[in-house]
Amino acid sequence: MRIIAGSRKGARIFAPKGRETRPTADRVREAAFNLIGPVDGARVLDLYAGSGAMGLEALSRGALRVTFVEADRHAVRAIERNLDRLRLPGAEVAQGDAARRVAADAAAGRRYDLVLIDPPYDMLETALRTLAPHLPRVVALDGLAVVESDARAEPELPLPVRTSRRYGSARLTVFQGAGEPGGSPA
Repeated sequence: MRIIAGSRKGARIFAPKGRETRPTADRVREAAFNLIGPVDGARVLDLYAGSGAMGLEALSRGALRVTFVEADRHAVRAIERNLDRLRLPGAEVAQGDAARRVAADAAAGRRYDLVLIDPPYDMLETALRTLAPHLPRVVALDGLAVVESDARAEPELPLPVRTSRRYGSARLTVFQGAGEPGGSPA
């Protein structure tokens, strides 16, 4: 795996060993950022971060801040190793449950310009159901939430769908922020 664009274009990144983490393929990551558009100065929340590939890509492309949330300690170590190797500023790595983090951010009034959601495909429905009550208060009004899923899945969240596209065995669904006004940047 490598960074596709930005200040660290071409840099190789590590993925945790084992089958628990499914890193987003380079081609799918590139497609995602083509759909998302510029991320300069964005505040990003990378849920179920795995290797951190999506958040690292955002930092390389000019995101101001990325918060990586991952439950698996081996994956957290891979993210930290990638951050050390790439020397990208503006990162926070949080080991823990994504739904709890989103609930805490919603309660604190924290907003993100971009929320990346990539749970294991077999957990997608449960993950989205637990995120849904709080996600509209975490995605900025002009922000986006991007869900990566199996190509056959049709992710649902309480946000308007901007687009949904298949890329081989993966689907990217982009939701537009429509949360409640107020809140502060993360």
